[in-house]
Amino acid sequence: MKLRQKILLLAVAPLALAMFGIALTVRYQATELARHERVLVEAAYLQSKETELRHYVELAQSAIAPMVRSGRADAATRDAAMQALARLDYGQDGYFFLYDLQGRNLMHPRQPELVGQDLWSLRDPQGALTIQRLIAAARAGGGSVRYMWKKPSSQQVAPKLGYVVAVPEWNWMLGTGIYLDDVERTLRRLDARAETDIRETMAWIGVIAAISILLVAASGLALNVSEHREADAKLRQLAQRVVQSQEEERARLSRELHDGISQLLVSVKLLLETAANRLRLAPPPEGASVAPVLGMALIRLDTVFNEVRRVARNLRPALLDDLGLFAALEHLAREMQEGSGLRITVSRTGTPRELADEQATALFRIAQEALTNVERHAHANQVTLVLAFDADATRLTVQDDGAGFDVARMQHDPRRGIGLRNLRERVAALGGEFDIVSEPGATRLSAAVPAVRAGAALPDPATTIAAQPAPRRDASGNTES
Repeated sequence: MKLRQKILLLAVAPLALAMFGIALTVRYQATELARHERVLVEAAYLQSKETELRHYVELAQSAIAPMVRSGRADAATRDAAMQALARLDYGQDGYFFLYDLQGRNLMHPRQPELVGQDLWSLRDPQGALTIQRLIAAARAGGGSVRYMWKKPSSQQVAPKLGYVVAVPEWNWMLGTGIYLDDVERTLRRLDARAETDIRETMAWIGVIAAISILLVAASGLALNVSEHREADAKLRQLAQRVVQSQEEERARLSRELHDGISQLLVSVKLLLETAANRLRLAPPPEGASVAPVLGMALIRLDTVFNEVRRVARNLRPALLDDLGLFAALEHLAREMQEGSGLRITVSRTGTPRELADEQATALFRIAQEALTNVERHAHANQVTLVLAFDADATRLTVQDDGAGFDVARMQHDPRRGIGLRNLRERVAALGGEFDIVSEPGATRLSAAVPAVRAGAALPDPATTIAAQPAPRRDASGNTES
């Protein structure tokens, strides 16, 4: 595949995926919005109807209140109250009904065949005990109940919202209701309209996506690929530099192991062999002559141990694992000061917390690279390192008073600034931020990694060192590493 085709694919594919993701998100959000709108409309309608039904029931109660409060409970008085309620209707399917609290129907103006029947065990098509639920709501002080009932105007079972109250003086349940099939039709129309709007929105998104992809494709075909070739050259050079650095590091370790540790080990071996030969050949009184040789072997062995520690410390400082990043930075500053004329100040702000191993290593390597660059190129006298534990990030700042350099030119020059680009990419891989500002007399490098979790405050390094037990020593008197 040619470079232009790759660029075109890399430009079009993310755009297409983004537009597809936007379309899915818009459809989901629109569907959720329509669902919420339906729920709100239904709830508002039912609440208004419940209030209306309560007012109707209160009106019916006021119509029979004089007869109820009269204290008479004879059949004539009750029949008069029933007739008054039967005459109260509203609309085509609005009426009042009466039951006693044991479930027997006393009055039903639209279904007179139910009068006198015991409907306590009546169930609707969904299996719910309709009359028992109504009586329970009435006994609880009055309330609304949704159930299924035959609609007089259509003779079809339809959802209904009923509101009932108790008339305890006569052991009655008085109620009325409104059928909700019209509400269901209205809600279905809302759903259909919402679905139509969603389809139209998806069509518009598709048109916009197609136009955008065509524009990107046309732009990609006309794009000059020189910048991409330059980027490819930088990447190749970076890869070569990484490989070269690895090879140089391997060569350095190989030389140190060969020229330092290996020679010392051979010398110790020869000395020990000489001591063994003397012990084997010399008479017992003369065995004392072996002691100086063995002493020299032990001295050489101490040198071997120190050399091993030095190599290990250069690979990764033990302080970074034992006492944390701040102690390792202090040790690094002391070593750098001893080998150069720099004055290095290390300070810390905020409440210390534990860092992930990758974060601590990255910040330490950044400080190491920065101090090395200052020593080699900045011609500075004073360097300040600040480790700040902010609420949302851990920030390392390195500032010197050196000659400075052109940051933009360094970043765009493929032959220079490899180390800074490596640092930037290393911080970016951890989700952090890297920034460098330079001018004559002041260069400031800042690296921040996010606070992955809230840890307990770390003890002060000086206190930790004082509280540690004395180091153990091996049989030769050397400190165990």
